[in-house]
Amino acid sequence: MAEAKKIKTALISVFHKDGLEELLKKLNEEGVKFLSTGGTQKFIESLGYDCQKVEDVTTYPSILGGRVKTLHPKIFGGILARRDNAGDQAQMKEYDIPAIDLVIVDLYPFEQTVASGASEQDIIEKIDIGGISLIRAGAKNFKDVVIVPSKAEYPVLLDILNKKGAQTDIEDRKMFAERAFGVSSHYDTAIHAWFAK
Repeated sequence: MAEAKKIKTALISVFHKDGLEELLKKLNEEGVKFLSTGGTQKFIESLGYDCQKVEDVTTYPSILGGRVKTLHPKIFGGILARRDNAGDQAQMKEYDIPAIDLVIVDLYPFEQTVASGASEQDIIEKIDIGGISLIRAGAKNFKDVVIVPSKAEYPVLLDILNKKGAQTDIEDRKMFAERAFGVSSHYDTAIHAWFAK
């Protein structure tokens, strides 16, 4: 039941960059390619690592004031494609969709923004759309993809990388998926509570 999968490409899109350095260092040592957006991409490059822009994959810039960056079939196709499904694989080739094996996301701080007494407009802008969608997609396809849904999980992934290299078992991926749905559920509950007020 081990079903080991190698991590070759990681999509990294995080709000908080702290704690990411050690993880990036280890992933880079393991030969994992980085794909990212905006501030995260600049952060990765500032550490001296190559990083492909999501825009170069999608051929779209970040639009609507940053509201739409990762929401694109080439990104979600790369996460959701079933690696053992011939039809999915054929479509990935046809539409030039890169396989994404690891997704590292850290959501906009919605609850902290509410707690800070920010304006309604600021609070609404902190409702994460791309991030939560990436979390759900990665968790849904845990058979093939590792989803790291918050910075609290960075040490968990680092521990696995240190023990096994850039390889995970199905049990690891399922554990991350469970935590991912825990994160998305908590996040949506907080948003719902704010609207309900």
